[in-house]
Amino acid sequence: MEFGLWLSLAGICAVGAMSPGPSLAVVLSHSMEQGSKHGLIASVSHGIGVGIYAALALIGLAGLIQQFPIAYKAILFGGAIYLMYLAFNILRAGKSKFSFDKASSTSSLYAARDGFAIAFLNPKLAIFFLALFSQFIHPETITVYQGIIMCLTVFIIDTLWYCIVSVITSKANQKFDLTRYAHVINKLLAFAFLLLALRVLITNI
Repeated sequence: MEFGLWLSLAGICAVGAMSPGPSLAVVLSHSMEQGSKHGLIASVSHGIGVGIYAALALIGLAGLIQQFPIAYKAILFGGAIYLMYLAFNILRAGKSKFSFDKASSTSSLYAARDGFAIAFLNPKLAIFFLALFSQFIHPETITVYQGIIMCLTVFIIDTLWYCIVSVITSKANQKFDLTRYAHVINKLLAFAFLLLALRVLITNI
């Protein structure tokens, strides 16, 4: 994978991970109530859940590319349309809000369970990665190495972001309130989705 292409993928994954939502609420809750250890456990398990979805989406897409080249084109344009749909929904939704009402356990196992579940029990992640990866894969260039790089990129960025949030939150011993920046992060995410979708439509029409 070319460095410029990888950088685009990493940038979108980073902005997506930074967008406030239920995952951030779970990690923050464990970090504030039990400390950095539990927050880090939740962060790593969340990254594993996201990475699994990324791998499943990539395997399914790779198989589809090999078996049905025409279907690949359909997914390519469908993915671009879906990314545009996400962008417009993000802009229309406005400022994200989340709460810390959910009580958490003192057990490290519960922190791991919560972090993994909040990612893995979200089937929209599979659709998201299928749409996202279809913009970076081409039938003539897809390799196992490229797939590993893409999945590791997703896992590392997601895990690293939430680990940073966990450490900062526990040290501050108070809410690390990202809601005041939610509208900025969401606009950046929507803009990135729109640019990616437009690039695909322009280069493939």
